[in-house]
Amino acid sequence: MSELEIKDDMPKHMEQVSDDDASQLKKEERALVRKIDIFLLPSIWLMYLLSYLDRTNIGNAKIAGMSDELNLSSQEYSISLVVFFVSYVVFEVPSNLILSKTKPSIFLPVIMTLWGTVTCCMSAVTSYGSLVALRFIVGILEAGFAPGVLLILSSWYKPDEQSKRFAVYISAAVLSGAFGGILAGAITKNLDGAHGIEGWRWLFIVEGCATIGWAIISYFLLLDFPSNTKRLSPRERELAISRLQEAQNATYTAEDERLSSLQALRQSVINWRTWLLTLGYMVIVGSSTLSYFYPTLVEGLGYKDAMAQYMVVPIYAVAFVAVALTGYFMDKHPQWRGVVIASWLALSMACSIAVCAVYNFTARYVLLVFMAAGLWASNGLALSYSASTFGTMRQETRGVSLALVNALGNLAQIYGAYLFPEDDAPKYLMGFGVISGMCALGVVVYVVAHVLVRRRSGQ
Repeated sequence: MSELEIKDDMPKHMEQVSDDDASQLKKEERALVRKIDIFLLPSIWLMYLLSYLDRTNIGNAKIAGMSDELNLSSQEYSISLVVFFVSYVVFEVPSNLILSKTKPSIFLPVIMTLWGTVTCCMSAVTSYGSLVALRFIVGILEAGFAPGVLLILSSWYKPDEQSKRFAVYISAAVLSGAFGGILAGAITKNLDGAHGIEGWRWLFIVEGCATIGWAIISYFLLLDFPSNTKRLSPRERELAISRLQEAQNATYTAEDERLSSLQALRQSVINWRTWLLTLGYMVIVGSSTLSYFYPTLVEGLGYKDAMAQYMVVPIYAVAFVAVALTGYFMDKHPQWRGVVIASWLALSMACSIAVCAVYNFTARYVLLVFMAAGLWASNGLALSYSASTFGTMRQETRGVSLALVNALGNLAQIYGAYLFPEDDAPKYLMGFGVISGMCALGVVVYVVAHVLVRRRSGQ
């Protein structure tokens, strides 16, 4: 490569310096990214794993005896799922507006400690009403976590670095599904009756205490934003900001004027990218409500009791591989993210249609595995696609847009909770039929997004 080509490849903040200085800047940037990874990724990964366990453990508790003890009907169980998402959706945007003006190292551990406490309290429910009330509160407290993480990751990483990091983030949800099945099986089998407490109640106690413990530890690990974190030196903060500015990922310095909440909200809602990617994510998340019914669906395929918990694990194991491979390759080819999301959704659609036509237990289980892989892989990639597409927005506006994508995307889980009523067992034709239609819509949305985003960005 010629000297001219080398200079053309350099970021603008490296121009007008000697070759030695440019080489040193590159080394500094690589070291900075490694440091950011060490502070952020392990902490966020475990936080999300515990978050996902706390919101989905109700599915494991249901088949472990909770439904029988509380005399829950299929309708009441669906409502106990829905109320979480009602509060979760309503409070996401306000939470991100608060987060963008405060410190993630304080805000996220505080809300995590609170929802862990409420999860522990769910072990004491004695009625349908108390279960619904506590699920509603958990939804309020968890509302600030996922959109907050999206904002933090998009504030620290360049667009061509985000797919792998979002894959790491989503892998926590995937593994929590597998881990949750193993944990639920172990608890319901080994702790049932200990100290006079049923196994499904121990599930809430153990997972809630783990959440509280890690929330306290995460306070000492999390970074804030590039302009105000105290875990980096002034030189590292300057480099973190400049490299994002060169990548057209809008950020700000401590001296910049901040947008008001209303200004940020207005800038977000008038941007077409916000609504197009929100619609796409609604399709993915709505289809992914399938995960709440994995234990029930597997039980309907002929597996019983603890075995139904354990047979969920291979579904998540294959999904984990799909998420990891997608995240790795998409940072090398970020311009094709829309097309790859559409491809994964097309695979899930084909599997969902096939499930409606095939009633052999083994065949349906295999189709369920590949269907879940497509949905999980598209989920993580959709988040990094949104974050990079919103990269030119101011931090407050980006926070609102990411919160809207996540909030309205999760709005789809409200109707998704009704897709698999017990009366439809074991075929569940309505649920798989609706998911097939949503995946088809998702294919169209992300193909359109791919065309429009590339055309507007001049790629």
